[in-house]
Amino acid sequence: MKLKRSEAQSSARQFRLRGYWVLGILLVAAGGLVGRAVYLQVLNQRFLAEQGAERYMRIASIPAHRGAILDRSGEPIAVSTPVDTVWVIPKELASAADQLPVLAKELQRDEDWLTRRVTSNLDSSYLVLAKQLQPDEAERIKALHLPGVYLQREYRRFYPAGEVTGHVLGFTGSEDQGQEGLEFAFEQKLQGENGLKRVIQDRMGRVVENVDSIRPARPGEDLITSIDLRIQYLAYRELKAAIRDFQARAGSAVVIDVRTGEILAMVGQPSFNPNDRAQYDVSRYRNRAATDILEPGSSVKPFFVIAGLSSGKFKANSVVDTNPGFIRVGNRVFEDEHNWGQMDLATILAKSSNVGMAHVALALDRSSIWNTLSGFGFGQVSASGFPGESAGVLTNYAHWSDVQVATMAHGYGMSVTPLQLAQAYATLGALGVRRPLTLRRVDGVAPVGDRVLDAQVSRDSIHLLESVVLNGTGTKAAVRGYRVAGKTGTAWKAIPGGYSTNKYMAVFGGIVPASNPRFAMVVVIDEPSSGKYHGGDVAAPIFSAVMAGALRLMAVPPDDLSHVSNATFVQTEVPR
Repeated sequence: MKLKRSEAQSSARQFRLRGYWVLGILLVAAGGLVGRAVYLQVLNQRFLAEQGAERYMRIASIPAHRGAILDRSGEPIAVSTPVDTVWVIPKELASAADQLPVLAKELQRDEDWLTRRVTSNLDSSYLVLAKQLQPDEAERIKALHLPGVYLQREYRRFYPAGEVTGHVLGFTGSEDQGQEGLEFAFEQKLQGENGLKRVIQDRMGRVVENVDSIRPARPGEDLITSIDLRIQYLAYRELKAAIRDFQARAGSAVVIDVRTGEILAMVGQPSFNPNDRAQYDVSRYRNRAATDILEPGSSVKPFFVIAGLSSGKFKANSVVDTNPGFIRVGNRVFEDEHNWGQMDLATILAKSSNVGMAHVALALDRSSIWNTLSGFGFGQVSASGFPGESAGVLTNYAHWSDVQVATMAHGYGMSVTPLQLAQAYATLGALGVRRPLTLRRVDGVAPVGDRVLDAQVSRDSIHLLESVVLNGTGTKAAVRGYRVAGKTGTAWKAIPGGYSTNKYMAVFGGIVPASNPRFAMVVVIDEPSSGKYHGGDVAAPIFSAVMAGALRLMAVPPDDLSHVSNATFVQTEVPR
C-alpha cells in the first residue's frame, strides 16, 4: 500500500516538474516575443519603417515644361504641347481580350498587331503601345475603362510656322531635348530643371498616391529671337519660288539689321517641317546658310576695292587701264568679256571686270588685303552661336602667290558661308563697324562692335556699289523708291580636278537704303539649271522682292524720291 502511495507521489512530482518546464518555456517564449516586439517597435522602428517604405515608396521625376521660342514681336514659333503615352500591363489587358479590337481602332493600329504585342509580352509589367497622342485621343482611350491600360502625360514640341522656320529652330528628340538649331544651341536655357516628388506605388509600379514634393520643377525660360516672322516668311516664299522657277539644287538667304547685328531672317531650300519626323534627314534639315561654304565669285570684289581704298593707293575716282582686255599673271591669263579699256572703280564693279580687279589686287600689299578680309569676318565664325557654323577658308597671306591674289580678287581660292558674306555686307552697311551677329533680340542699346573700316571709306564703297544696281549687272536688285548698293556673283562650282563649266553658284549681296543703311541681305542659289544662272538674273530678283517687303513692313522711309513722287506705300500683308 505504501509502495503505491510512493509511486503516486513520484508521478505527481514529475507531472509538476514537466508543468514547470512547459511554463518556463512558455514564459521564455513570451519574453522573447515581447523583447522582439520592443526591439522592432521601439529600438529599431526607424530602420524598419525605411525598409518598408522602400518597398512601396519611390522618388519620381516631375518633368519641367520646356520654354517657348518666340519671334522678335512675341509670336510663338516653338511651343511644348501636352501629349500622352499609352502603356499597358499585358496580363491585365489580356483578361479583356474581347475588347482588343476596340482599343486597336482607337490606336489606329491593326488588331492582329495589337493582339500579338500583348500576348507575347505577358511577363512584362510595362508595355508602351503608343506615344505622343493628342489629349482628345488619349481621353477616348481612357473612356474605354479597359483593365491594365494607363496614360502617362508628356510634352511634345510643336512648331506653328512649320518649314518656314525649320532650319533656324531645328528640333528636339524623343526626350524633348534639343538636337539641332536654336533648340540645341539654347538647350540649357529652354529645358529648365525637372522636379522630384515622393510617391506610393503598387506592386505593378503604378502611382497610387503623391506623398509630398521634394523639389518643384523649374520651367524652362522662353527665348525671344531676333527673327522677324514676317520677313522670314517673305524670304522663305521668294527663295522657294526661285528654286522652283530656276530648277536649282538648293539655296539660302540671310537678312541682317545692320544697326544691331540681329539676324532677321535665315532660310534655306530644300526645307523641312520639324513637326514631321519623317523629314529628319541631314540633307534637308541642315542650315545651309551657316554650314555650307562656297566660293563667292564676284560678290567678294567690293572688299578688294575696299582694301585698295583703305591702303590709300586708290581713291573713289581712280581709273584703271584694262587694255587689252586681259592680263597675264604667271602662267594664267585673266580676261573680260570685252575690252573695257580705261575704267574707274565704279565701272569695274558695275561691269564686274576681272581684269580691273586683278590690277587693283596686285597693286596692294598682301597683308593689307588679308587684314581687310579678316576684319570683315572672312575665315572666322560669327558670334551667332549657331550650331555647326563653318568658318570658311581664308589662308594666311604669307602663302599667297600673284596668281592666287588675282584669283581671289574675282572670288575663287577662298570660301565663305552665306552668313559670313551677309555679315561682311552688314559691316559695310554699318559704315565699317563689325557687330557680332545674334539670333536673340537686342533690347536697349545695340552692341558697340569693332571698327574695321573708316566711315568715309565705307560711304565711298557703298556709293560705288550703287552703280552695280543702277547700270551694271545687278539692275534686277533695284527696289522702287530706295537706293540699293550691292554686287552680283556667278561662280563655277568646284569639282574633283578643277571646276565645272556647267554648274554655277549665283549670288547677290546688298545693302538698302544706300543713303542710310538698315538691311543687308545675301542670296545664294546653288546650280540653277533653267537656262539662267547669273547672279544678276537669279539671285538679285529675290533680294529686290524681299527687301521691298521688309522696308515697308519696318516703315523705312524711301531715300530715292525721284521715283516715288506719286507712289503710295502700304504695309505688306504677311500671314503670321
